[in-house]
Amino acid sequence: MTAPAIRREWHRFTPAERLARFAVYLFTVAAVVWAARYVEIIPEFLADAPAQTVDLFTRMWPFDWAHYWTGVHGALIETFHIATLGTLLAIALAVPVALMAARNITRSKVLNLFATFLLVASRSVNSLIWALLFVAIFGPGALAGVMAIGFRSIGFVGKLLAEAIEEAQPGPIEALTATGAPFGSVLNKGYWPQVEPSFWSIVLFRWDINIRESAVLGLVGAGGIGVALDAALANLYWDQVGLILAVIFAVVVVTEIVTSGIRSRII
Repeated sequence: MTAPAIRREWHRFTPAERLARFAVYLFTVAAVVWAARYVEIIPEFLADAPAQTVDLFTRMWPFDWAHYWTGVHGALIETFHIATLGTLLAIALAVPVALMAARNITRSKVLNLFATFLLVASRSVNSLIWALLFVAIFGPGALAGVMAIGFRSIGFVGKLLAEAIEEAQPGPIEALTATGAPFGSVLNKGYWPQVEPSFWSIVLFRWDINIRESAVLGLVGAGGIGVALDAALANLYWDQVGLILAVIFAVVVVTEIVTSGIRSRII
């Protein structure tokens, strides 16, 4: 008499994996419930939010077009200046840090860790916090905005540039080194031709982001179109607020289209 065949049933996850997934789901639900109770959402205000939103947008239309040339155009140009100068400052500061972070150029673990710390510290602090810091140092104005954009962008530009350098093909570098080329020539002739497309793509992408970020730095006194927006909000000039928001949206869309087109040609 033959023994009955053992029926095997395939499961996608092991019991331990299923238990871990259940623990994650349970923790997520518990965190959401706890957060919802902690923020103390007022049901009456939540129910009234749609009506208030409609009323707010009704007040914004029609826009106060006459306010553009008197109160928006100059602030918009200042926003472009803040984003551009901040990006240039970030490049000047991020390139040495990126060279120090790239492990195929800098062999010292201590310098690698120090550069990584600088990159992480730059990205960890929001641009508004940087702006508050530099407003306290330099006072309100565009200079604080430039410094905030620059220091915020170091981590982004430096990290991506360091990764691009580490991905460079070693063949040309080894050939230049074997001929006795100095370090500057190795960087210029070996690394730069390989990372140049990535470099310009990173710069354009960060400049695009900085246009958006510099648009709100004025809310904390760091210059740009955010100053005009803050003034309109403070005085409850909703038709001007609508105009400024529309201008910011249009500028963001145009810069996205322009930078995307340029990046596609570079890459």
